[in-house]
Amino acid sequence: MCTAEQREAARLLAGDFVRLRSARAKPANEGARGTRMRTAEQREARKEIKMSQLKQKKIAAINDLTGFGRCALTVSLPVISHMKIQCCPVPTSILSNHVGYPEYFFDDYTDRLAEYLSMWKKLDLKFDGIMSGFLGSGAQIGIVEDFIRSFRGKDTIVVVDPVMGDHGKIAGTYTEEMCLKMRSLISLADIITPNLTEACKLTDTPYKEEGWKEAELWTIARRLAEAGPGKIVITGISQGQYLANYVFEEGREPLIFRNRRVGKECCGSGDLFSAIIAADAVNGVSFAESVKKAAVFIKKCMEKSLEMGIEDKNGVCFEEILHLLKV
Repeated sequence: MCTAEQREAARLLAGDFVRLRSARAKPANEGARGTRMRTAEQREARKEIKMSQLKQKKIAAINDLTGFGRCALTVSLPVISHMKIQCCPVPTSILSNHVGYPEYFFDDYTDRLAEYLSMWKKLDLKFDGIMSGFLGSGAQIGIVEDFIRSFRGKDTIVVVDPVMGDHGKIAGTYTEEMCLKMRSLISLADIITPNLTEACKLTDTPYKEEGWKEAELWTIARRLAEAGPGKIVITGISQGQYLANYVFEEGREPLIFRNRRVGKECCGSGDLFSAIIAADAVNGVSFAESVKKAAVFIKKCMEKSLEMGIEDKNGVCFEEILHLLKV
């Protein structure tokens, strides 16, 4: 919760001053003196905001905001907050419910993002982490690239979840041009979390549902690393009754973590996974440990969803057991 001093500082910085009208005419030099006072107040306001930034870590989360269905920002925000990091959402679009339902309200926010983010620039915000999820157009991918270049500090960790498709199929909304733009975006990332379909698309590797050898997965991860990111986890690798995650990190031996399948796949599990990865990275948790923790937690969420009879479309039930997620 903001303190009264922080609220006042933000108000002053925005220039939203309450001007009291005087019945008498002001002296000629009062305007100049008032301007100097306001300038000094704004400097103090900026100092106050910068000091407050040092007190808590922050992640800018770029994704859509979906009211029902537990995905995107609806998942990222509570999970990142639970992990003791301030989550600052950048909504790329607003949906009543996700598109897996027959009908939904949709409001594209692309044309408003520049104005939205310009306020953050005025506030001179800095972030410990930046993460992006589903992006609905080439224009949005370009906006995210500009955002990373503008707000990235020397210690900012950038996590990109290159959401494009699953099970060997690329989403119908994704054109070849957008896929190429996504390759450009991952070059700015420190960590990427593609599923197997997305990893294959980003590296022009033929997709297959089963039968992946470690050497093949290493080749895909190596190609992705050559594009820029030093840490890569390829998720959703089918191995019979198990789902595996392939963990690649520059300078370390690759690892594979497997968990037994639980129920059917649910929407939002990838958003939950990438939120944990991003928060852990900002908190200094090792990459391998973070991947293992995220996979185990999602498995527990799936088990809880089955126990409570929650339909697949409504996503994984993480709220009931969020307290089990270690920070």
